[in-house]
Formats: sequence, C-alpha cells, structure tokens
Amino acid sequence: MTLNLKFLRVQSGMTLEQLATDTGLTRSYLSKLERGLSSPSIGSAIKIAEALGTTLDQFYGQPDDNDPVTIVRARNGKAGVTDNYLSLVAGLSDERTMRAFIVRPTKTAKHGRIMSHHEGEEILFVLTGKIELVIGKRKEVLSPGDCVQFDSTIPHKLTQMTAEAASALVVIANKTVP
Repeated sequence: MTLNLKFLRVQSGMTLEQLATDTGLTRSYLSKLERGLSSPSIGSAIKIAEALGTTLDQFYGQPDDNDPVTIVRARNGKAGVTDNYLSLVAGLSDERTMRAFIVRPTKTAKHGRIMSHHEGEEILFVLTGKIELVIGKRKEVLSPGDCVQFDSTIPHKLTQMTAEAASALVVIANKTVP
C-alpha cells in the first residue's frame, strides 16, 4: 500500500507549508513522505489525515467501501508492505473505532523518528525480533508473543534490539466518551 498524501494534499488545495503548519510537522518531512523516502509514524499519519479532512484508509490509498467486512490480503505470506516502517493492515472507515498496523522498527532512529503520541488506546503485540518500547520515562524490552496495552497519548517509541528483523502488530482504538 502506498501513501496517497500528495494527491490528497493537492486535492484539498493545501501547500506543503500549510500542511506543515496544520500538523506541526516539518515541510521537509512531509516532502519526504510524498516522495516515498520516509514513512510516517502512526501519530503523524493521524495528524496528516485530520489536517486533510480525510480518513486513514484514504491516506493509505485504500478504497472507501461501506462493506461491513474488510479484508486486506497478505502478499507472499507477509502482512503489509515489508520494506515500510509502518503498514496499514486493516481496512478503515469512519465507522470503525480500531486501526491495525504492522510496525517494523529499526535499530536506529531512522528517518528522524521521535516519540509518537496520539489520541486513543494502543495494543502492541510483538511478532518477530526483540523490541525496546520507550513509553514516557519507562523502557521495556519485548520479545515475540509479548503484548502491551497503554494510553497512546503517552509519548512512545519502538527500537529493534537484535540483528533479527523486528515487527509488531499495533492496534489503535479511539477512546469514546459515553
């Protein structure tokens, strides 16, 4: 799946500078996203989609479909785009409260990754490799099968800890007030 950022930005009549102002992200970073030289964190993707007045499914180039069942098929037995830091793996619509991604952290802060934070609650399930989760001032080393649930407004970051490629399923649910 590829980002639909430039199309959506141009369609909305926004310049990179306007989008940078509205999201709090740099023009340079947004330009790299548009050119496919970087991929956004979950928090950045949410900010960009909100600023563009769109959904994450449209941002990630998914068809907007009212079907109550959404299936995203694996490619060659792998979920998402295997060379991307972050891949959307669940079809999203405005009616959905959950979003699912495969995240593939690296050993270094590739592409200037900073602590992410966004509205909602997050579940992180480690699929492969060892991952360090920094959440607030806390650091945890997670192994395959480990699962963490937390308030995603707390700044957090993932780093690969071993030579083995690391990946995790991340599910985000927006909190709703009854």
